[in-house]
Amino acid sequence: MPLTIGFVTDLHFGPEARFDGKLRKLTAHAGELTRGVVAAMNDEVRPDLLVNLGDDIEDESREADLARYGECQSILRTAKAELVNVAGNHDVIFLNRDDLNRFWEREGPLFYSLDRGGFHLVVLHTLERKDVDVRIPEAQLRWLKEDLARTPLPVVVFMHHSASEQDLGDSFWFYKAPHLALVKERTELRRILEESGKVRVVFNGHVHRNHLDVIRGIPYVTVQSLIENLDDDAPGRPSAAYAVATLDENRTIVRVRGNDPARYQFEH
Repeated sequence: MPLTIGFVTDLHFGPEARFDGKLRKLTAHAGELTRGVVAAMNDEVRPDLLVNLGDDIEDESREADLARYGECQSILRTAKAELVNVAGNHDVIFLNRDDLNRFWEREGPLFYSLDRGGFHLVVLHTLERKDVDVRIPEAQLRWLKEDLARTPLPVVVFMHHSASEQDLGDSFWFYKAPHLALVKERTELRRILEESGKVRVVFNGHVHRNHLDVIRGIPYVTVQSLIENLDDDAPGRPSAAYAVATLDENRTIVRVRGNDPARYQFEH
């Protein structure tokens, strides 16, 4: 039986967000769009898992962020599929590990792994220092190497920031700041994934566009933000993007749905 995974990312519940003087994050639509994704998951896709790749909120203050993160999670939990969460950079500016774990209904570090449907699923926690860099600590890389060594199953990796080498020259958000989109230790991270010989595909959000890189046989898929404005400025047209991945023994198919569709297929 194939494993079907639904994805949503960069939902950004919170205040209006402009960049370079233009309305870019259509945060006012976050609630209705998230409910729409859940309805599609429940009525049409019926995935085994719903993976939230992070940035549930547009950070503002601890009190506001707790309320909005809780609102986002409560909507996502109306999905009939198991919810798997990834921490985004906006999620942990005013909130901490314990806060997120309460919403996630789990304990421990914000990186972890689980086995579902014949696949080993790995959640990484990339750490962004605002306006400085994006890191993945050495201790987490050691954990990852050991975790991959233990599993006999094919592996799917979920993370917020990108581990690829995507050219960000045409990225609205990151053309001036690629160091805030790409993990600094990405070469070492990719080497661990490659040497395991088990990784089928890596998914991330954060960059607010659809993008694919295949590096040494591993696809790195960036999923478009749910609330990204596809127009140049206000009033705007949200991407309403979510993705569906179907994985079986020989093939992975990824379809991005909404107003900014994409499709990728990989033979293994």
